[in-house]
Amino acid sequence: MSDPQAAAIAKLLSVYRTFAIIGCSPDPSRESHRVARYLQANGYRIVPVNPAGGTILGERCYPDLRSIPEPVEVVDLFRRSELVAPHVAEAIAIGARAIWMQLDVIDETAAATARAAGLEVVMDRCPAIEHSRLAAAGLLS
Repeated sequence: MSDPQAAAIAKLLSVYRTFAIIGCSPDPSRESHRVARYLQANGYRIVPVNPAGGTILGERCYPDLRSIPEPVEVVDLFRRSELVAPHVAEAIAIGARAIWMQLDVIDETAAATARAAGLEVVMDRCPAIEHSRLAAAGLLS
């Protein structure tokens, strides 16, 4: 059976280089921190988004997407499904190219809104897992 998200996953990990990580934690034991660290170690620019501020993985942390002074390509959501919609609206407003909802994060309405605005959407997947899988298969450079 083919994966309906395969093309979007490959594109996001091959073409886009800047990931804003919504809900990025400064705690190294948290999944959001580990995924951000993995992406950073594999050549992606990470922009932590956490209202607590400070720095995470040597990068300045922003309270929200609108505060980020540089273009963001992918908005990676470490939020509960019911909290996704406002972040999708904000991603559209800042001109992001894609929304990536982490494992177990599913909001079909927010996904449809993002797609209607021209954004790529991946749901219920982890970019670190997908990157590792594609790299092992020789599908990423």
